[in-house]
Amino acid sequence: MNDEREGHRPEADAARLGLVVVGEAAALHSGDEAALNASEENIRETIDELIDEPLTPRQEEVVQRLASAGGTITAGLSGALAAQTGRTVEDVLGGAASAIVWQERLASGNESAAGDNSGNGRVDADGGDSDDGGPDHSGADER
Repeated sequence: MNDEREGHRPEADAARLGLVVVGEAAALHSGDEAALNASEENIRETIDELIDEPLTPRQEEVVQRLASAGGTITAGLSGALAAQTGRTVEDVLGGAASAIVWQERLASGNESAAGDNSGNGRVDADGGDSDDGGPDHSGADER
């Protein structure tokens, strides 16, 4: 539990939760038991860090299941989108993670995301800057 929530922005918390859901989807697609266990632990740790007051055991279970269900839905949709567009699931999930980071940067007023001279502020799934001003949601295969 995090007692020092002052100064935390809801947008940053939402982005963190979104990335946890994408991580759960990636772990589900990998089929790797260790990745699934690590993702579940990440869900628990993130919830613990984001809450202001202790949850009851039942509340904690419900929140964890919601995050896991979000990951399951994301996994299914990303698999379907990957099949439809001819991309890999990893590409789709990477794009989702990039979109979450981009949206949080826009919400935070980050100068690099607003298009200053230092670059466009978008981070690709591999951590590098992309070549345009925002996430690519076109679905076009650019491999």
